[in-house]
Amino acid sequence: MFGFRFVKFQPSDYVLKVKNGKVVREGVGLAFHYYAPTTSVVVVPVSSIDVPFIFEEITADYQTVSVQGQLTYRITDYRKTTQILNYTYNLRKNTYLSDDPHKLAQRVINIAKVLTKKQIGQLPLKEAIQSSERLAKTITLEIGQSTEIEKLGIELMGLSILAVVPNKETLRALEAQAREEILRSADNALYERRNASIEQERRVKENELNTEIAVETKKRQIRETQLDAERSVKQKQNEMKEEQLSFDTALEEKKQELIGLTVANQREEADAKAYELSAVMNSLQGVPQGVLQALTNVGMKPDKLIAIAFQELAENAEKIGQLNITPDLLQGLMSGQTGAGGGGGR
Repeated sequence: MFGFRFVKFQPSDYVLKVKNGKVVREGVGLAFHYYAPTTSVVVVPVSSIDVPFIFEEITADYQTVSVQGQLTYRITDYRKTTQILNYTYNLRKNTYLSDDPHKLAQRVINIAKVLTKKQIGQLPLKEAIQSSERLAKTITLEIGQSTEIEKLGIELMGLSILAVVPNKETLRALEAQAREEILRSADNALYERRNASIEQERRVKENELNTEIAVETKKRQIRETQLDAERSVKQKQNEMKEEQLSFDTALEEKKQELIGLTVANQREEADAKAYELSAVMNSLQGVPQGVLQALTNVGMKPDKLIAIAFQELAENAEKIGQLNITPDLLQGLMSGQTGAGGGGGR
């Protein structure tokens, strides 16, 4: 009525009541009466503002990529912001009088775009599409140090790079290249697995051969040891045989010496007996035969004497007419005694 009105704002709005070009009241979520012809109301959002973006940039190897992301900011110095941009609010239409509030977001996006272009232009394609996190950290740091952001009276609360995507043709080429690399890696893995299997089999075969060689070496060593033992036994046996031969040779030599001594002694005994016999014969030369016979019969046993008597009887058989030999005489001769009876001859 008569231009006087009442207005109430939300806690998410920072309100400046301007009258005759001067701020007469300001604060968050104000409620007041105002006179429309002389009062202007400036409304600045207090809450954070999310702004999505998508840029097309060129990498260091001249490939086009799309950078998709989102930044979040909020106004911290309301006076600075309202001095640069028009945030005057039309209370009748519940809208801003100009589109400056929308330009603030665009200015922030432009700052992010410039910094993104700078960073992407330094990276080759493959690094660029994998650098989302690094890009976000770098751009956030540089925006925080930007004087233009400070002049706008805002604060960057966060920036995220959701994706860095090449165009379709490049993406297909990269996919094909990656696919070939994956297939090549699979082939290499298969090749390495087969080589590892072959190498393992070779090691097994080598171990088996080494085992066989070791076994044969042990057998050869055992056989050599046996041969050495047999050689030692043979040597000992030969030494024993040589010792036995030496002993037998020495024994035979001793026997030969003994035989020689025996023969020499026998020869000397024979010579002595021959000399004795020769001396006896020489001493008996010229002695009558009857005397010699009588000397021979001296001390002779009766049976030998009887035998000599029978011999003489046989020699003079032509002179004997009759000879009687009694059984008692024969029995006495057989027993080595002369009987009481005897034989007579005539």
